[in-house]
Amino acid sequence: MSQTSAITPTITIGTRGSPLALAQAREVRARLASAHRELASDGAIAIEVIKTSGDRFLDRPLADIGGKGLFTKEIEEALLKGSIDIAVHSMKDVPTFLPEGLEISCVLEREDPRDAFFSKSAAGLDDLGPGAIVGTAALRRQAQIRARRPDLEIVVFRGNVQSRLKKLAAGEVDATLLALAGLKRLGLEDKATAILSVDDMLPAVAQGAIGIECRSGDSTAKDYLRPLNHDETALCIGAERALLTVLDGSCRTPIAALCECEGADVRLRALVARPDGSEILRTTREGAKADAVALGEDAGRELLKAAGPGFFTAGDAPGGEA
Repeated sequence: MSQTSAITPTITIGTRGSPLALAQAREVRARLASAHRELASDGAIAIEVIKTSGDRFLDRPLADIGGKGLFTKEIEEALLKGSIDIAVHSMKDVPTFLPEGLEISCVLEREDPRDAFFSKSAAGLDDLGPGAIVGTAALRRQAQIRARRPDLEIVVFRGNVQSRLKKLAAGEVDATLLALAGLKRLGLEDKATAILSVDDMLPAVAQGAIGIECRSGDSTAKDYLRPLNHDETALCIGAERALLTVLDGSCRTPIAALCECEGADVRLRALVARPDGSEILRTTREGAKADAVALGEDAGRELLKAAGPGFFTAGDAPGGEA
């Protein structure tokens, strides 16, 4: 941990440069300053923007350029080199296997994990006319939309929240979907046409959660981050990522999951789908919080067995969660 003086520690936060990523980094900075008096002075916590491969190549589906790890690769390299102290990520962008020497040591309380629907011509997915164009890069959204409305046309739609809304306003598509959590962090939730229930559109694994990554041996960073961790969110995200690990999920795999705490127990809902939406397999697990990860693994094994060989390649369509 670098220091600007003998008594004033400085933490450097690494982040992507999108408006949403910066909003998340500023939230982490504010929480750190609130939790630690010595970090409350101006300049004690710096934010460094790192451009990732996922941000540079917006004209191609993520699956075609290496997957969602492209949103974390360069940031993790900076973390390993020591040029930043912690990295702030949208947890849905974080691969299940991290580089050696790094760990997610803190997860903030999860924001609303649902998806928001945007359209100038329809109140919801069911109100779109036959042949209407829906823009989304996420395979799990594509598959669930195709299963519900096979008459719609779906096109790959990437870019940050603001650029996608501009494309919608310009008439490039008739509708699009965005994560409600990101909209709330940007103060844009009131722009949504409708909020989709999780029964209609199950979210991406870890959607709505902010994770903070640090070097495994950096006890100072861990001490600073410990008060920020939200135990229930970390537990639920752990169950969802355990399911994803068993399924060996990639950007060519439509997978959705949501784990929620209900008193002393958790409830996990999960699905896998053929990319063309022709078949969706679902499962649910309920059990004690202490068994959350095991429940995720067990649900993953059930879905993997039910899917069988070739399930994810039939009718494959390019895309990725974005």
